[in-house]
Amino acid sequence: MSEPPASGRDSVSVPLPAWEINPAADLRRMRRIITEDPAWSLATIPLLSDLCLRHIVSNFQHNPIVDGLLPKHKAKVLDRISTSLPLKVTANLVSHEDYWKRCCTERWSICDISHYGSSWKRLFFERHLENLIENFIPDLTDTGPIMDAAELSKDYVRKLEIQQLLPPVRLDTKKEGEGDDGSDSGSEAGMDLPSMDHFDLGMVSRSLCDLEELRLVYGVKGCGMNFEWNLFRFTARDCSALANTFKTFRNLKVFRIHKSRVDDDQVRVLIRSLLDHAALVHLDLSHNQISDRGARAVGKLLNRSRLQTLNLCNNHVRPHGAQAIAHALTKNTTLTCLNLRLNQIGDEGGLALCHALLQNANLMTLYLGSNELSEPTATVLSQVLSHNTTLRSIYLSCNRIGLDGGKQLLEGMSENKTLVAFDLRLTEVGQESEFFINQALRRNQERTRLSAAVKVVPSSGLQHG
Repeated sequence: MSEPPASGRDSVSVPLPAWEINPAADLRRMRRIITEDPAWSLATIPLLSDLCLRHIVSNFQHNPIVDGLLPKHKAKVLDRISTSLPLKVTANLVSHEDYWKRCCTERWSICDISHYGSSWKRLFFERHLENLIENFIPDLTDTGPIMDAAELSKDYVRKLEIQQLLPPVRLDTKKEGEGDDGSDSGSEAGMDLPSMDHFDLGMVSRSLCDLEELRLVYGVKGCGMNFEWNLFRFTARDCSALANTFKTFRNLKVFRIHKSRVDDDQVRVLIRSLLDHAALVHLDLSHNQISDRGARAVGKLLNRSRLQTLNLCNNHVRPHGAQAIAHALTKNTTLTCLNLRLNQIGDEGGLALCHALLQNANLMTLYLGSNELSEPTATVLSQVLSHNTTLRSIYLSCNRIGLDGGKQLLEGMSENKTLVAFDLRLTEVGQESEFFINQALRRNQERTRLSAAVKVVPSSGLQHG
């Protein structure tokens, strides 16, 4: 039987594959991938550089790579690495301020870099070290982390503001029935003394030899109902240890120890170590228990140092202590601010200070509030106002100057051209005297403002000329 015809109504034409028709056809057109996900895109595949950066970030602790990266890649890595990385990894390797900003804001709710040289890294290291020291308990807390942190921080810490220093935990080893007649010094018979009474800054002083400001409180912050005087006590051992650190802190400019019950013997030890400390310009011993013996030591410091600010507010300085400071003022050429508020110098001490100010030509600010002063001091102070051209601010609040004393001060102010602040609250000088004194102050303030404006105009004119 013959084969059916190749063409006809029932014949079917099947197209041949392109590769059979034309073997040289572009095979790439045939190799298209049709995904089941209509939203799929080639852009979902990360770049190789991003994959590498992810690997660097995830392994940064064990293999920190920063310096060899391009600037744009380096910024991406530092923006992604964890803020919980050990400081031994990041301290000297990461200088990116945004990273340290993240570290600070995640740890503290309030962060003001204006007090830290506008540096987030400095803020972090200073506050981190402060927190470690503030939570240290002698013979209970390991000193290793503090010493390690100090060593890592040595290039960044310039100021330490320690708001509390904790004492040792006292264990009651007395047997039942024994009397409670022991002292608070921790030296009871049968009890072992702790290795230190508070954290000894000498352990980290060599790592912080560039420290410029040190502020200390030997007490417990927020003790509440557990208050004991023993929690606020600067001991002899603390004093000796602190004095020794001044040998290392040669760049210290500001030293403040307050609210720590520092007495005369202790302040004399501290002053002895500060006598030849050329860098010190600000000394704050406020809210302690310093009386005349301690004030005499401070007067000796004024004769040998370059202090610009001295704060003895709220101590027990009496007339003899004020006379010692006044004697130092007659020779001192650097002090610009003296704060003796809340002491008991009386008119005898007030007269000595006023007579000293007739010779002193450097002091600009004087605080004598709440010192049991009265009319005799006002009389000599009136002479100071007439002759002294350096003083800018005087604070005499809460003294019994009286009406006659007020008239004396008004007479002095009528000839004064430099004083711009004069606090006479609660001094009973009378409304009339106080009113005219305020008028004189406003006149001086306007004169000072115009004088400052005159100094600016010529310099700007020279620049334009």
